Amino acid sequence: MKVAFIFTHPPYGSSKVREGLDALLAMSAYCDENEIAVFFWNDGILSLLKQQQADAVLQKDTAAMSKLLMLYEIEQCFVCEEDLKRYQCSKEALSLPVVVLDNENFFKRLYQAEKILTF
Repeated sequence: MKVAFIFTHPPYGSSKVREGLDALLAMSAYCDENEIAVFFWNDGILSLLKQQQADAVLQKDTAAMSKLLMLYEIEQCFVCEEDLKRYQCSKEALSLPVVVLDNENFFKRLYQAEKILTF
């Protein structure tokens, strides 16, 4: 994998998640989809939760935007198991098919990337 995008911020309160998704989709035009991996860590997993009420805070639904990753065939998406436990979420509660990794393997996989972009 050449490029890893790591999302660490909650979906609302700043534009970091939207900017990261924009950068990710732009990068997919220049890289093969198997050269890009996406990691959701800490508050970043909240961006993937289904049934967000983004309109209540006058924002775009980041879960719906995440579905663009499937459209662009970006399939290497990872979440940290500890974060799912902390937020009492299941893999099924997420809007995107992801690979759940324990903390050690999550970071091993992340550090295989040549470049890491954090949002």
